[in-house]
Amino acid sequence: MRRALPLLLLALALSGPALAQGSDQGPPAEAGWVRKRSAQLQALDKVTARITVLDAVVGQPVRFGSLTVTVRACNARPPDEVPDAAAYIEVRDDLLPAASPLAFRGWMLANAPAAHMLEHPVYDLRILDCR
Repeated sequence: MRRALPLLLLALALSGPALAQGSDQGPPAEAGWVRKRSAQLQALDKVTARITVLDAVVGQPVRFGSLTVTVRACNARPPDEVPDAAAYIEVRDDLLPAASPLAFRGWMLANAPAAHMLEHPVYDLRILDCR
């Protein structure tokens, strides 16, 4: 986790001040980001090597294995800029007690997937696109 923090800070600095705010509402439109209604996520089951592409509507939970994934915000760059996507995601592992902390909560960046990622022994998750 400590190794990922400098990478996250670098990604946030390169992505502009809007992402550094940490808001679950997402970067404002004046920062060059466009709010979208759904996210395309890639989920990997490390045990079976099964890759699944999930379409998640903002605010509606989707399931993958024992994970419940909820996208709270999804933003993309306009078509005339370098493609990128940023999603604020919450992930709960349903095998853990209900009072357990979330497995993941934060921004995921399509162009920097290692900057802020889900750390789980069985599953990997990354944002591909916002639509």
